[in-house]
Parts: sequence; C-alpha cells; structure tokens
Amino acid sequence: MNNDRRLLLPFVFLFVLLNAFFITGKSFLLKRNIDQDVLIVGNLVLFAATLISFWISVRSHRVNTGSSAVRGLYGSFMAKFFLIAVSAFAYIIIAREHVNKNGLFICAALYIVYTVMEVRLLTRLLRVKKNG
Repeated sequence: MNNDRRLLLPFVFLFVLLNAFFITGKSFLLKRNIDQDVLIVGNLVLFAATLISFWISVRSHRVNTGSSAVRGLYGSFMAKFFLIAVSAFAYIIIAREHVNKNGLFICAALYIVYTVMEVRLLTRLLRVKKNG
C-alpha cells in the first residue's frame, strides 16, 4: 500500500507544478488567448481521470489471470475516456461560442503527458512485479 502511494507521487507533482504555473502565469496565458480557468479545471479532470485509470489498472494486475488484466486495461481506458469526453462536452455546451480552443488544445496535450506518465509507471510496476 505504501509503495502504491509512492507511485502516485509523479502524478501529484505534475498536477501541483502545472497548477502553480497556471495560477502564477495568468498574464502570460492571457497574452496568448488561453483561459486560465479552462487549464486549471482541465488539469484537475485529467488528474482525477488518470488516478482512477491508474487505480483500476493496478488493481486488475494484482490478480494473476490474463482476463483480469485485459478487463482492467479496457476498464481503465473507458473510465478515463468517458470522464474526459463528458467533461469536454459539458464545457463546450456551457461555453457555446466562447469556447477557448487554445485551452482545449493544451488540455489535449496534457492528456498525452498524463497518459505517457501512467504507461511508464505501470510498465515499471509490472516489470518489478515480474522480476520480484
């Protein structure tokens, strides 16, 4: 359990670092027509979705059956995808013509960053589990 918490530290560090930049860099973001609120909320949604996805994947790999690993992989992907899709759809419906496209593109890039980090940590966890 303590080792699992240690695995979450890179996600927490990235989340805090990005939010610190988004909060302190408001003038920098405004000059580039990027809505600070979109980035902060988008980062929060991505952080939560990644933690849920990571938790599902780790839990499924603790059971030593192939089917549970596949179920966990698909389940974590679906949970992450639908949470992000519903959030983006809700933002687009609420904002209508005031949608901040630059903010959404940055959130899409952050999705890639969080996903790459998640895959690297899961790979490291499985490699240690396989060898240990």
